[in-house]
Amino acid sequence: MLKKYWIVLLLFGFQGFAQKSITFEDSLRGSITPERKWWDLKHYDLTFDVNPDQRFIKGLNIVRYQVLAENQSLQIDLQFPMKITYIEQNGNRLSYTKKGENAYFIKLIDKQKVGDINSINISFEGKPLVAKRAPWDGGFSWDKDEQGNHFVATSCQGLGASVFWPCKDHMYDEPDSLRMTVTVPDSLQDVSNGRMSKMCIDDKGSRTTTWEVKNPINNYGVNLNIGNYVHFGETYKGEKGDLSCDYFVLPYNLEKAKVQFKDAIRMLQAFEHWFGPYPFYEDGYKLVEVPYLGMEHQSSITYGNKYKNGYLGRDLSGTGWGSKWDFIIIHESGHEWFANNITYKDIADMWIHESFTNYSETLFTEYHYGISAGQDYVIGTRANITNDSPIIGKYNINQRGSGDMYYKGGNMLHTIRHVINDDEKFRQILRGLNKDFYHQTVSTEQVEGYISAKAGINFSKVFDQYLRNTKVPKFVQKSSKGLISYRWENVVPGFDMPIKVNLDGTEQFISPTTDWKKMKGKSLKVDRNFYVE
Repeated sequence: MLKKYWIVLLLFGFQGFAQKSITFEDSLRGSITPERKWWDLKHYDLTFDVNPDQRFIKGLNIVRYQVLAENQSLQIDLQFPMKITYIEQNGNRLSYTKKGENAYFIKLIDKQKVGDINSINISFEGKPLVAKRAPWDGGFSWDKDEQGNHFVATSCQGLGASVFWPCKDHMYDEPDSLRMTVTVPDSLQDVSNGRMSKMCIDDKGSRTTTWEVKNPINNYGVNLNIGNYVHFGETYKGEKGDLSCDYFVLPYNLEKAKVQFKDAIRMLQAFEHWFGPYPFYEDGYKLVEVPYLGMEHQSSITYGNKYKNGYLGRDLSGTGWGSKWDFIIIHESGHEWFANNITYKDIADMWIHESFTNYSETLFTEYHYGISAGQDYVIGTRANITNDSPIIGKYNINQRGSGDMYYKGGNMLHTIRHVINDDEKFRQILRGLNKDFYHQTVSTEQVEGYISAKAGINFSKVFDQYLRNTKVPKFVQKSSKGLISYRWENVVPGFDMPIKVNLDGTEQFISPTTDWKKMKGKSLKVDRNFYVE
């Protein structure tokens, strides 16, 4: 039990385990309030001036939006101790009220007419929250590299991007594009999302870099990475043509990175096969070294796995296969498909990110080392499942579910794959998800319905069992006089998942229910690929 608990803490952090009472702040952060619902986010134009010595930032966010319904009050979020210095629209300073610590309700002067494209300018500054245990607790990581240079990075999933910049901090609405201009001391460089469009050094000792993101991007995917970087890169010949792969690392790690980052191309080969084209060819792919473990920031994957295979040198499956590749490169890059391309609308559905991306580790292993290796890997990870609480969290309060969304979720998908019993159909479902929900925010119901429809199998009770319940299905059998009786126990009402078994040396599918069924036979063994007791 200690092994399970420690590994899940490594992966998931301490958030999500302790149940807390629901507050007004939770509702303001986690729900689609009337002050959010009436406008559709189009573009962020962000400017940051970062002072690492003072751990201080100031900036401006120009928010462009389309009016969907008439309303004169607009919600923007910015977390304490950051503060807004002014807000204006069309040259007019706007007044606002603050509810709770983090939600600002702006009173608009100009009439908001349906269909209009408007913008507001929000000036902000402060000393943002320091991340105590990045990336799980969120905020700024202010660090120094081995040569004494500032080494700075952001991470904010769950906590929200409003921890360091003002935004519409709810996952259901993403900007269609983003521009970010970051000024740092000229001895350093900022690396952020998308492609660099401009860099200049002024005579005051500052370096300013502008990054352009041409695709929709979720708020927590926006990041700053500041260090004394060196760069190298390569081109991947992918399904949509040439994809630029750029790597930014600290100088003394360059040679190690040139070896370790070979996993990036191997990742792209495997995931384009299973999931379809990399979703952000226009913005490129980057790996950026940071002072914490790593995170799935869109087109700017952050890396801190110390140039080791496995998870900081450990194989979390206990099988040996997880030691043959770099966990952070594979896992966090898998999120480009499941998190950044397909994004949950509510963090309660975080399994859409983590279960599929956890299973991407298995698919990577299978692609490069064979189907048995992939099966060994995913089955080995079952030792990390705790079944402590449901995988799906509570809606509208910014609360995610259990850390079992990783390994239990991955084993659920492995089980569904083997119920379908057609690997090419399963692959086309994964590719179809990324094509049909391309650059969209989605709900659990949409993903569940899609898989059932494309598979031609109603998986609703399977999802209920594994996502909304902590009980593992129990296959019960007993034999007498040449007959085997069997049924499901420990399951939700109506659970009737087919399962593959070996009956007297012959593989076949049977369809247990909660009622006893009988069949002729002497020996029956359940296929190991099904996550059942």
